[in-house]
Amino acid sequence: MLASLWVLTLRHKDLEEVAAHILRIVHLGPEHNSARWLLRTAGRITGKQLGLVVIGILVYAAIRFTEAAGLWLEKEWAEWFALLSGGLYLPWEIFELVRRPTWFKWGVLGINILIVLYMAWLLADSYRRRRAGMDLDV
Repeated sequence: MLASLWVLTLRHKDLEEVAAHILRIVHLGPEHNSARWLLRTAGRITGKQLGLVVIGILVYAAIRFTEAAGLWLEKEWAEWFALLSGGLYLPWEIFELVRRPTWFKWGVLGINILIVLYMAWLLADSYRRRRAGMDLDV
């Protein structure tokens, strides 16, 4: 939510200068491909595109808040959603790890695998309990 507000504040600013400032903060020089890409992209962003970024951030936040509320209330649909959404990141994380492995990427992948396995275990356990409850009712 805060990210969307921050992006809104950029509407009437020189985005190339904002990108250069961010690059200085993270100590990334213009010799890096990602820095050059960020500067080029920032220079071409329109106000309409910035609005779309804000909408995308808000939709993503709404989805995550809904998932969090469902998990907090122990809803099965939220467990399925968490399993699927966590699993969707795995191919991207593996691709990035194969492309340029770092300990950080290994850690992110490991944590995400643990989360996906935990969600799968929760769903399997929930299914076993429901099944046991149905057997008792018969």
